[in-house]
Amino acid sequence: MRTKTVLSNAMFAKLGDAFSNVALPHTWNNLDGQDGGADYWRGIGIYNIDLPNPTEGKKQYIEIKGANHVATVYCNGRELGTHRGGFSTFRYELTNAMNKQKNVLTVVVSNAVSDIYPQTADFTFYGGIYRDVTFIEVDACHFDLMKDGTEGVFVTPHCMGKTRLDVFPVNAEGAMVLVELKDAEGNVVGAAGTEAKEHVELIIDVKEPHLWKGMEDPYCYTAEVKLIKDEAVVDTVEVRYGYRSFRVDAETGFWLNGKNVPLRGVARHQDREDKGWAISKEDQEEDIALIKELGANTIRLAHYQHDQYFYDLCDKEGMIVWAEIPYISHHMPGGNANTLAQMEELIAQNYNHPCIVTWGISNEITIKVTHKQDMLNNHKVLQKFVNEMDPTRPTTMACYAMCGPFNRVTKITDIVAWNLYLGWYVPFLWLNDLWIGFYHLIYPNRCLGYSEYGAEGMPNLHAEKPKRGDNTEEYQNIYHEYMIKCFKRHPYMWGTYIWNMFDFAADDRNQGGEPGMNHKGMV
Repeated sequence: MRTKTVLSNAMFAKLGDAFSNVALPHTWNNLDGQDGGADYWRGIGIYNIDLPNPTEGKKQYIEIKGANHVATVYCNGRELGTHRGGFSTFRYELTNAMNKQKNVLTVVVSNAVSDIYPQTADFTFYGGIYRDVTFIEVDACHFDLMKDGTEGVFVTPHCMGKTRLDVFPVNAEGAMVLVELKDAEGNVVGAAGTEAKEHVELIIDVKEPHLWKGMEDPYCYTAEVKLIKDEAVVDTVEVRYGYRSFRVDAETGFWLNGKNVPLRGVARHQDREDKGWAISKEDQEEDIALIKELGANTIRLAHYQHDQYFYDLCDKEGMIVWAEIPYISHHMPGGNANTLAQMEELIAQNYNHPCIVTWGISNEITIKVTHKQDMLNNHKVLQKFVNEMDPTRPTTMACYAMCGPFNRVTKITDIVAWNLYLGWYVPFLWLNDLWIGFYHLIYPNRCLGYSEYGAEGMPNLHAEKPKRGDNTEEYQNIYHEYMIKCFKRHPYMWGTYIWNMFDFAADDRNQGGEPGMNHKGMV
């Protein structure tokens, strides 16, 4: 059977420095990445991690849930591979590189400038292994651990009860795949089995499934998938999923299970003060509790793939999610393949989450107007790729404020949204009503949302006569109170997202007397 051991300690050094002991997860920019000056350290860090002794007859893998941006992995000096992308889970097989005793994993991580997205953005690019590292042992016959960082099990549920499973075993000759679908109480509501092969497809009907209804009732099922060989269970994977239907309408906005549900929510970055991206499960639980307290029913998880644990929390709490890749701000012709690789991992690793309703292809990609035709072509390739990989969810993009509604790139995705700070970076809050109404007039059949809107607010700055740009809490209040009323006047908006739920580190910034931070957070 499968066993997992989370590795919590490492020896770490910046390239050329002496090693010291650190706790995992870890980032080397937790302090200099938040103090301003645009001078946080970007370079190469080396981790040496002691591994458990291998079990004879088993296969061994290492799983890293996040290392930014590029990570090359070695076991006992033998190179296993390089992962390019700082936000997704990746694994390598250790089996043939392990000794019977005294094994060391070496991970060389770089957040230096490269052609890996993101490279230009308004937030700090923390370096390090900032999510969990796990040592995994499995039988030779197991579900594929090398399929885009997933568990090798994908569930496609339909709200009428038809449930498709795509399962990927390896070394499974002579084995059987057995699936049991269980409700939230653990009762088996459907089952099927078949001979194992490289790709197993199963259809199971569940009678009158209990729907996942967002925050009203976030009901989930579990698919328990087993590999059986020689009458023994050799591997088991459990996948949580939910039955729901949704659609987006250009006149009436978002619909969930046939019910009109206006999406009003926030965007979230994954950092914490003095911790950077190396945050705990408790931190993530507090984040979603505060988001719920605010009254939001949707979250844009910007601008990259977040921790799997947070998507699990969104399933559990009924938050509707926009998930995206860090294709942001500046198109790099040498990075096209990387956008596809990061999108493939985002979709594969999050396919089973009922909370996710749209895949974000890019964010503010026209800030730097260079390589325009190549940028447009890459968006078309991404659009086709996503629609083929997951036809159950629409694509979207977050357009830069200065990207006009007639821009060709804004027509590529299935639905669209804008990052607009009318009333903050430019005068006059009423421009929001004017812009939304104008767009809907010229494109009445295009589903429109606000992917970002907000104003800076410092808890120590106040004014009896607040005004735009003063960074006071009072003006921030005026801004958001206006926007609430504005969106009510335009009920066709499919989703609106405050930028941001939490203040976050942006080492280039110097505003409000606290450098290194973006202060648009509600908290």
